[in-house]
Amino acid sequence: MILDASCQLDYQVVDEVPAIFMLRPRGGWAQWIMREEFHIRPHVPVSEFTDVYGNLCLRTVMPPGNFHLSVQYRVQVDDRVDEDIYAPLWLVQNLPPETLHFLLPSRYCQSDELSVLATSIIGNLPSNYQCVAAIRSWVHQNIRNESGSSNSFTTALETLNTRRGVCRDFAHLGIALCRAINVPARMVVGFLHQLYPMDLHAWFEAYIGGRWFTFDATENMTRGNRIVVAYGRDAADVALATIFGNFTMQNMQVTVSEHQPQVWA
Repeated sequence: MILDASCQLDYQVVDEVPAIFMLRPRGGWAQWIMREEFHIRPHVPVSEFTDVYGNLCLRTVMPPGNFHLSVQYRVQVDDRVDEDIYAPLWLVQNLPPETLHFLLPSRYCQSDELSVLATSIIGNLPSNYQCVAAIRSWVHQNIRNESGSSNSFTTALETLNTRRGVCRDFAHLGIALCRAINVPARMVVGFLHQLYPMDLHAWFEAYIGGRWFTFDATENMTRGNRIVVAYGRDAADVALATIFGNFTMQNMQVTVSEHQPQVWA
């Protein structure tokens, strides 16, 4: 499917405020960036860099007054996510070095405190893709998706205790449980077609059989038609806007729709 997606952000600031925006998707085997547009008002200098996780970032200083940033994409994506129930979990000593930091506890994912629960979830399953699929199913079945039930400080342990959360909380808990059984797991943020209510979305990926697989515990079954924008250990690494000062967000609007090619008479 070809998706048209957009994100509009409007801020008001009193003094100059440095900011980093993580809003540029990368092309790859699961998505092809066909078109990309950025609009900033007022016009200010912008520099680009790639962070330690390979995410594409924009760096600027927002001037006093109203500040507008909008992005539009046209992206070809897969209609389904890949699955391989026989893909093996790799032993830690065989993992590529670049995956090892996705095994460690992080700010929102206290995997070192969840080994007993994670082990009970996978039970006697074979040491393969099915273990992570069982973790995804357990989170989906035991955590209630409830808007406004958490905040930017909520951790995986708090989500487990309250048994409710939003997409980022589902992702954090899934990640923490995977790491608890020595499976590298990372957080993903981006766009999902037919998400309701429409917003930016979060899910997780696990490294199995030599590659990353997609899992979304907010859904009955993980579906495709996703645009990946950023990867990281948890939400602290994938904030789409990091602003170093006082600001007021006046508006945020997200759209995702199937591209309708123009038909010429």
